[in-house]
Formats: sequence, structure tokens, C-alpha cells
Amino acid sequence: MRRWGLFLAGLVLVLAGSWWASAVQTSGGITVTDVRFKGTGGVTMSGLLYTPKTATAATPAPGILAVHGYINSRETQSAFAIEFARRGYVVLAMDQTGHGYSGGAAFSNGFGGPDGLKYLRSLPTVDKANIGLEGHSMGGWTVLAAAATMPDAYKAVVLEGSSTGAPFAAEGTPVWPRNMALVFSKYDEFSTIMWGVKRAQDVASSPKLKTVFGTTADVVPGRVYGDLAGGTARRLTQPVTTHPGDHISTAAVGDATDWFAKTLTGGTPRPAADQIWIWKEIATGVAFIGFVVLLLGAFNGLLGLPVFAALRHEPEAAVQWRTGRWWAGLATTALLPVLTFFPAFIAVTVLLKPSALLPQSITNQVVVWALVNAALTLVIGWFGRKRAMATFDNRWVPAVGIAVATVAVGYLSLVAMDALFKVDFRFWVVALKLFGLSQFKIALVYVLPLTAFFLVATRALHGRLPVLGDGPVKTYATSIAAMSLGFLLLLVVDYGLFFATGRLPTDFDPLSTVVAIQFLPLMAIVALISTFTWRRTGSYVPGAVICGLFVTWYVVAGTATQVV
Repeated sequence: MRRWGLFLAGLVLVLAGSWWASAVQTSGGITVTDVRFKGTGGVTMSGLLYTPKTATAATPAPGILAVHGYINSRETQSAFAIEFARRGYVVLAMDQTGHGYSGGAAFSNGFGGPDGLKYLRSLPTVDKANIGLEGHSMGGWTVLAAAATMPDAYKAVVLEGSSTGAPFAAEGTPVWPRNMALVFSKYDEFSTIMWGVKRAQDVASSPKLKTVFGTTADVVPGRVYGDLAGGTARRLTQPVTTHPGDHISTAAVGDATDWFAKTLTGGTPRPAADQIWIWKEIATGVAFIGFVVLLLGAFNGLLGLPVFAALRHEPEAAVQWRTGRWWAGLATTALLPVLTFFPAFIAVTVLLKPSALLPQSITNQVVVWALVNAALTLVIGWFGRKRAMATFDNRWVPAVGIAVATVAVGYLSLVAMDALFKVDFRFWVVALKLFGLSQFKIALVYVLPLTAFFLVATRALHGRLPVLGDGPVKTYATSIAAMSLGFLLLLVVDYGLFFATGRLPTDFDPLSTVVAIQFLPLMAIVALISTFTWRRTGSYVPGAVICGLFVTWYVVAGTATQVV
């Protein structure tokens, strides 16, 4: 039983966090339902439907279509959906086409926006004369596609970190879209793409924005332009956060709820500052931590079974003490992945378009980055005077078996939490979702190269850096530093300069910059898992396979599919 103690602790965290998250999102009698509906061309669309208890066929309530941004999913909008629903609105938090559990290819069918609006209007609990549209980033283009397709089917729009016009929306005018609020953060990474200004804090002077607001002077944040009753109202607000920070900003959420309170009739008035969504975010974060603990506990417990008992082995230190060469090795291991990050991601964008075999653009970038780093690690190891020491890696069948079993236990925990509580494991930009069937098939292609990378990376990690006499704290700290310190330095420097100057140093590729945020916690988790398993088996193989399976699952289920 003692061997399964860590597993039980993880299970408690997963259950407690998921139950807590469910209690928050259903507060006040709100019902959260997983819905599927047919879209254009028979494409299956997915959403979470939040229905307050006051919304019935006899007393229909205002409705809101809430849509996430690129490479996100319906759960990303939960802060907005929870607060809209608490104010008496029926909310459809929809997966765009090619995202989450919606079919089709990303960017197709107006991103799925028109189909989402049609479905929302079909619900008997929704007051069709009072419908709002809210979208973050590409989700803004999604709801604008709905507004353009059905110009009389909505009453107001909130664009969060988004824009009208190029590259993917109709041009905004002083009269279209109807009653538009723009929530554009002072440190939004996409200000050039969205509004043609280098610094987000200068968006008020954007010629494009001034055209939409019908003014020749700079837009005054907080001021309402146009006429609410006539449907031409405009308002700009600028929370002090970033583009992904909109999802965890009480100001961004409050600005959206306040605008709909002004433009929609009905619902339950609440002050903009009255928000509880953050507790759901914390709760699913606790569940995510519990998931990692559950993986470690499952591995530890399975290792005690006779079929895997032969894997148990004491690890061996690579060096006797920390020399200059050791520190150089640590620095190389930490910095190499960061130095190759943008070149690899940009090269894939330019040279490797999504295809039927490799249908996910972001996953292609991750895989190419991983293979480049694997190759460089092998080259450095080959020419280095000290080879990575041999590790206890000759029992491949049980090593792969225990890795698959460990990840299967983790996957089943998410299946159970989704079924019981309609939640996944996430905190802010870090999110772990279940596979759709098509995503599972896609993962079978990507899992081999990603696992190969982790086999190379963790062999180097545990074959070169463990120091004789180091206890658990130093061992784990070394591994986490080696795998994630480079990304920490990148983000500290990048965002430190961003906040100081208003200009993002890596604004040549803002999307990859935002993606890099996820690499920090993800690589730390990888280091934790691989070190835990190495300390119990003396082998890098079980941990590498677990990490390959886990990261493939994480990336493929959580990003967009461009080719179907």
C-alpha cells in the first residue's frame, strides 16, 4: 500500500480539483452541457452550453456565442462563459472548426462562427432578439464571420485582443459590426497584425481603429462612441495584461460583462467586479498538478508488480563533482533548445506546409524543433571528450510497457473527470484535453519522432549531469534547470523588455512567442517525470517513453488541425 501512496495523493488532488471546478462553473444552478451539432457540409461542431436556471422555453434569456482563439479550445473561454452565465445569459462556448472536438479544417466555414450562431438561435431557451458575440483573437474573427453572414441575428459584439478587417475578417466601419466593444490589452503581442501599430498601448491612434470608431482623433479609452440604440456604439478598453493574459484578467472579463449589460436586455445584473471564475482556474490547476502526481504514483506502484520488478535498479552518477566542464554541459543543455526555437518554428512555417500525413502546423513545428535538438545533442555527445555514460537501458519491453500503462492511467483519470464534472486539466495557457478520434489517429504519426527526441534528450540529461552524492533536491533541481531554464531566461528577457518599452523584442513571430510560454512548465514537467523514473530504474528509457506519449497527447489534442 505504501508504494501506492503517491498515486492516492494524486487521485485526491485530481478529484478535489475537478469537483471544485465543477462547483464553480455550475454556481447558482447553471447547467453545463457538452453539445454537438451539425455545421456547414455536415461537419460536426462542438461546444459547452452554459444554461442558467432562469433560462427556460417559457422565459428565454439573452444568448452569447463565446469563441476561443487560435490553437485553443472551448474551455479557454471559461472565465467569460462562467461570468456571462452568472448574469443570466445562455452561453455557447464553441470549438472553432479544426479545434478541440469540432471537425473540419481550421479556418474553414468562417471558423465555424455562422454555424455556432445558428445553433445558439435554435435553442428555445434563448431570446433571439438579444444575442451577443464574444471572441478572443481568432475567435473575434469567428464571431465577425457570424455577424457578416447573419447581420440581423445579433445585437452586440465584444472583440478581445482581436480586430476587424485583414487578415481574416470583413472591414469594420462606423456602422458594422453592430455595437462593438474592443478589449485590447496594453501589452498585446499581436498589435501589428490586428491594428497596424507596433505597440499595443498605441492602438488608440491606429488609423484602422479610428475608421471603425468614426473619428479622426485618437480614440479615448472608456468613452462610448456612436449610438447604443442605433447599434453603432463603440468602446475601447485596455486592461494591463497581455494577449493570452486576457483569459486570466478580471479587467478583460469585467469589460466584456459590462458591455453586454449595456447592450443586451434581460439577464441578472451584477457589478463587473463580481467574478468567481478564478476559482475554477485554480481548481483545474490543482487537478493538473494532481495528474502529474498521479502519473508518478502510478509508475511507482506499477514498478512493484512482478511483471515490472526487474526494472528496479539504482541509478549511477555521471561525475564525481561539478567542474567547469559540468557547468558548460548544463548551460548547453539549457540554452540549445531556446537558441533553436525560433529558427525551427519559422523554418517550418515557411518550408513545411500541413499535409494529410502531417496535418497540424504547430505540431509540425514542435516535431522539427525536437528533431533538430536531438541531432545536435547526438553531435555534441559524439565529439565531446566524455561520452554519455551507459545506463540501464537493456530491458526495452518492460520499460515501454510500464510507460504505456502509466500514461493510460493518467488518460483514464481525465476520461473520468470529463464524464463526471465536464472539466479538463488546465491552468491558463497550459491545458490537457482528451483526444477526439481524428486527433488520436494524428497522434500515432507524431508520437514516434517526439519519443525519439526524449530518448536522446533524457539519455544525455541523466548520462552527463548527475553528480555523486547529490540528494533528491539537487538532482531534481539540476534536471529542471537543464530542461527549462533556457525558456525561463528567454521569457524573462523578452517580456521584461516588452513591459519596459511596450515593444515585444520577438514581434517578428508573436505566435511562437506565446507558444514558448507553454514550453516552460511543460519542460519542467518532463524533467520531473524523467528524473523520478530514472532514480527508480537507473534507466532513461521509461521516463523518455512516458514523456513522448504525454507531450504528443498534450500538443496534438490541444492545437489546430489544418488538413482533414
